Amino acid sequence: MTAPASARSHRHADDLVRTLRGIFGNRLRSVVAYNVDRSEALSSLVLVTSLTLADLEACAARSHGWQRDHIATPLVLPDDEFRRSLDAFPLEYIEIARAHELLFGANPFDEVPIDRFDARRASETRIKSHLVHLREAFIEAGGIPRAIADLVTASAPAFGALLRNVARLNGSTATDRAAATRDGARTAGLSDSIVRDILALEQPSALKTTDAARLFPAYLAAVEQLAGYVDQWNV
Repeated sequence: MTAPASARSHRHADDLVRTLRGIFGNRLRSVVAYNVDRSEALSSLVLVTSLTLADLEACAARSHGWQRDHIATPLVLPDDEFRRSLDAFPLEYIEIARAHELLFGANPFDEVPIDRFDARRASETRIKSHLVHLREAFIEAGGIPRAIADLVTASAPAFGALLRNVARLNGSTATDRAAATRDGARTAGLSDSIVRDILALEQPSALKTTDAARLFPAYLAAVEQLAGYVDQWNV
């Protein structure tokens, strides 16, 4: 079995921390890496005690170097703002917490809980928005198979993310992306075949255009079922 990727294996991880310490000094509280297993770029959440325009300018001056070194633009937040935004972005923070690695300072996810009711509300909003989008986009496709296929293919990654959100709502601790996706599908009682076919579309040239178009009825039904599930969900 392949060992999971580590932010520490990124040859510029230590450089990122040194740079941030140079900018923020003793105001730097935490540096957390995430999405290490899904992207060559090193993504990070950076918490500081205060954030000024001068700090942003200092970070901006290093932006091109970070891009060159495959470091995504850090998400820099004052610590108190991070804590107050947990209810506004619960799903984003849950995803970061799912598979993160502490590079510097205190681990923010050891200190602050993410309310499951906030996560449930955000999940419901996203799932029902996805459902509305599918219906509207299908109408706009005008019955053209290629347009329907493009709709199904383009929305496949978002469908997977919705399933992982549902998995987290129900306490899944899977750190593997595929395992978490399957957990969410099973929890909502979705058909294994449609979930497998839709998620396969995340891989280039997984299915022919006409095959993707034929998936739409079952795909729509799966999203409707997912919306009904989360609508009735409670802690």
